[in-house]
Amino acid sequence: MAKLISFRRGLWEQLYVPELIRGVGITLRHFFVNTFGSKEIVTVRYPEEKREYPARFRGVHRLMRREDGSVRCVACMMCSTACPAQAITIEAGERDGQGIEKFPVRFEIDELTCVVCGFCVEACPCDAIRMDSGIHFPPVDRRDQALMLKEDLQKLGGPNLSKQGGAGPDWRESYAALGATRQIYDRTGELSKRLRGS
Repeated sequence: MAKLISFRRGLWEQLYVPELIRGVGITLRHFFVNTFGSKEIVTVRYPEEKREYPARFRGVHRLMRREDGSVRCVACMMCSTACPAQAITIEAGERDGQGIEKFPVRFEIDELTCVVCGFCVEACPCDAIRMDSGIHFPPVDRRDQALMLKEDLQKLGGPNLSKQGGAGPDWRESYAALGATRQIYDRTGELSKRLRGS
């Protein structure tokens, strides 16, 4: 349990004037040292000098492409549903053939509304949207300049290395080491039997 400590302020502390004067003094001291001091202030001279971003930096969104150059997005609306700021607008259209039912006719992200949380990237089941571009969104003069359209997002995105449709029919051989993990969680095979209905 927490210990309650009572603190009694004297009249001098209750006036707040001495603390106010002390705070203004610290601010003025920093101002004069930084303005007229002999040593240079340590700053990053952006955009001439840029800091190296961490590996998990979330930059501007980008849409990935398939091998044939079409957008990977299947317009499932999961990214726009997961977006807490409702910054993503998708309008779906239907394809003829190719085994993929839908594609985005319109895909827009309002970068002024976006809170850069990364939920859209996590929600995407087909790895179509990413935020690993390493680019800041540039400043804009008008609100309409902050809308990133599908074409803009595709310019930033490149071809995706992941295979469409998964690892293929021989995935068991490719991931043979993962077979041992089943034995950790389901040693007797009861779970597998119940799932198969046998």
